[in-house]
Amino acid sequence: MGKTLNTLLVVGAGVAVYNYMQKNHIISNKQMKKLQKRVMKAL
Repeated sequence: MGKTLNTLLVVGAGVAVYNYMQKNHIISNKQMKKLQKRVMKAL
């Protein structure tokens, strides 16, 4: 149960950061793809 909760928290935080960065155009598409790969590895 704890691991599932942790995963949800990480995904939730990732989505929040992703949306924030998209809104502010901080991150480029190349970095975005790199970040997505890292997130997929983490899951």
